[in-house]
Amino acid sequence: QVQVVESGGGLVQPGGSLRLSCVASGYILSINTMAWYRQGPGKQRELVASITNSEATNYADSVKDRFTISRDNAKKTVYLQMNSLKLEDTALYRCNVEVINWSGSNIDSWGRGTQVTVSS
Repeated sequence: QVQVVESGGGLVQPGGSLRLSCVASGYILSINTMAWYRQGPGKQRELVASITNSEATNYADSVKDRFTISRDNAKKTVYLQMNSLKLEDTALYRCNVEVINWSGSNIDSWGRGTQVTVSS
C-alpha cells in the first residue's frame, strides 16, 4: 500500500509564491515519475509539471518560467515551487507518483490534494 500526502497550499496574493510538497510512503522499492496536476473551478484536470527518476522535467506552457519541480529521492518527496502566482493558478493541486513496490508491481498513486487560492 502506498500513501501520498500533499502540503503547502494556502491563500496568496497575485504575484506571491508558494512551495508545495508531496511525500510518498509505504511499501516502495523505487519511484519513477512524480507529477503535479491541478483542477480549477469549472476546469478539467491538467498536468502542471512532472519529473522523471532521471530528473527530466516537463511543464505546462501556462506555468513555464514561473514554477519549478524538483524531487528528493531519499525523502520520497516532490516539490513544486510556484512564483509569480496568478489568479488563474487557483486550483486543487494533486500529486501523482508512479511507484514500484517490493513485489515488483507498478502502482499509480494519488494524493487528496492541497488547495491553492490566489486572490487579492
